[in-house]
Amino acid sequence: MRSLVALLLVAASAGADTSEAPGKKVIEWGWDEPNTKFIRENIERMEQLPFDGLVFHADSSRGGNLAWEIWGSRRFDAAEFQHAVDDLKATPFRRLGERFLRVNVAPGNVDWFDDPAWTVVRDNFGVAAGLAKESGCAGFMFDVEQYNALLFDYRKQPQGQGRSFSDYQAKVRQRGRQWMEEVGRRFPEITILLTFGYRIAQPPAGKDRSAVEYGLYADFLDGMLEACGPQARLVDAWEFSYPYKTEEQFHKAYDSITTESLQWTAVPEQYRKHVSAGFGIWMDCGWRQVGWNLDDFSKNHFTPADFEKSVRAALKLSDRYVWIYTEQPRWWPREKLPAEYVEALGNARGTVDTP
Repeated sequence: MRSLVALLLVAASAGADTSEAPGKKVIEWGWDEPNTKFIRENIERMEQLPFDGLVFHADSSRGGNLAWEIWGSRRFDAAEFQHAVDDLKATPFRRLGERFLRVNVAPGNVDWFDDPAWTVVRDNFGVAAGLAKESGCAGFMFDVEQYNALLFDYRKQPQGQGRSFSDYQAKVRQRGRQWMEEVGRRFPEITILLTFGYRIAQPPAGKDRSAVEYGLYADFLDGMLEACGPQARLVDAWEFSYPYKTEEQFHKAYDSITTESLQWTAVPEQYRKHVSAGFGIWMDCGWRQVGWNLDDFSKNHFTPADFEKSVRAALKLSDRYVWIYTEQPRWWPREKLPAEYVEALGNARGTVDTP
């Protein structure tokens, strides 16, 4: 492997846009997701890597990770995160300007029809939006994967036998409006990266959304879009692209986000105004099956050349954001991170000098 240190020589124009991808931004996210203390203490080292931004999490001063408890019964207060705001305000960012606070749908054990419980969820996201706004972030990375409760699956709802699917659709859409109203009130110009957009809620042939694990998610998105202020932006960041290797795959995904999704939303005009396309790439994709080989890259899903090609295609077709996801390789502590992959990302982005 080539020396990682040698490949961390960043060009003087590192913060500039590439000629192939003007205005495009590459975001880091993975199992090395940092908290604000880590960012403040390691920013100089972090900014040697070819990223424009990152996803981070906020720890409460009373214990706990906001992202994993935000959609539950625990009520958070802004004062619990003042240290996180202070950390980010004290950090001399030069390149990592596109920062996104991670928020989840976890634990997700709140009944959609429980008004007091829902108020806690809504207010927690307001706290998160205030934190992101005050600390100079671009917005949220909204991870909608149902890690715990299946809150978007009609079949799993506590009152599913007593209320119709249309009853749940109306309520979930209302909650989406309330969610976005609170978030937008605290952060009017927020950008929200969605790990998945409308595609994940679509049923297979012969079924409707009442029989789909994420079926109610489309209604939540409809509510969000109805309440979007003029400055708010949603990005379908399309986690489906994790394994993509060809430009054709990204083209099809872009068409799905920008055209096909208009058939799946109840508010197409709002969709056109507020939604843009992004892509995620999982650098060590499938490592549980194929491994993450640090010596023979041909055994990995992406060789460095494959990875560079995919990032280039994603940057070419994305409206703005491409995010790089990893589990085994850790960018910030630089563990299990072959220099060839750093070089590949730098080449695709056009910002790293190759000795």
